[in-house]
Amino acid sequence: MPSTAPGSEPPYRRIAAEIRRRIDLGELRPGDPVPSARRITREHGVAIATATKVLALLRAEGLVLTRPGAGTVVAPGRTATPGARRAADRPEPELTRDRVIRTAIALADAGGLAAVSMRQVAAELGVATMSLYRHVRGRDELVLAMADATLADAPLPVVRPAGWRARLELLARAQWAIYRRHPWLPHVISISRPQPMPRGMTHTEWALRATADLGLDRHLRWHLALTLMAYVRGMGTNLEARARSEQDTGLTDDEWVERHGTEFQRMMADGRYPTMAGLFAEGDVDLDLDSVFAFGLRSLLDGYTTLIEGITRGR
Repeated sequence: MPSTAPGSEPPYRRIAAEIRRRIDLGELRPGDPVPSARRITREHGVAIATATKVLALLRAEGLVLTRPGAGTVVAPGRTATPGARRAADRPEPELTRDRVIRTAIALADAGGLAAVSMRQVAAELGVATMSLYRHVRGRDELVLAMADATLADAPLPVVRPAGWRARLELLARAQWAIYRRHPWLPHVISISRPQPMPRGMTHTEWALRATADLGLDRHLRWHLALTLMAYVRGMGTNLEARARSEQDTGLTDDEWVERHGTEFQRMMADGRYPTMAGLFAEGDVDLDLDSVFAFGLRSLLDGYTTLIEGITRGR
């Protein structure tokens, strides 16, 4: 992976400028495919996260757009504007801990945790790798700070809804929303080995306070809180794989299933999966990660309700 000297242009900006120049010169015309993230990775020797950031910058400038099944193409009737070029050439602000963390989050959002290294963050910022150590002690601390910062992006409300169930559901849906925005995050959060993250501990505090007035013993309250958060985290671990697959193929989940429909039908017809074949024959099912998450959350809270009401009646 190429290094970047202090003060030099970050690799993703340099590569984006090259593609922008080809669009300006008419080498790439509206509707033409632009180099994919994987091609950029091969041709320029950069990480997939950097390649993805190149396309994200061009997309933000309105130069390219993503078409399902076709990948990234030059946007209709668009050329790079002088304003966009001036913005790309503008000097970067002063290096701070928050800027280091936010840059690392952008890398992880684009290419997963594997894309985050001290060297790559420094390259994206256009600084020497050692300069990062003035702000974080190393990659482990950086990843923990990234996780805590993302949790802060979706603060829980000061005014709590009425009832333990509404409070726990609000927490679960807030965490699900965060995991959807940052698919790498569930792979950082640990249930068995809690990390010292102030915002993460705020979520645990919220879950425990939700059952504070029910007269439950401490063991049950801890299990209710941690089981809920473990469920959301477990569902969240599927999000990164889906995001990577959609990025690599240019296909949504529905489009993927449609493209492989004939193959699935052939498998169902050979008699090995009679139950699945019977259900498929009855019609389509609205089934995706969001619907499975919602069903599981409702069922989990229904179980909590039965348990808590049973204890209350027994008392």
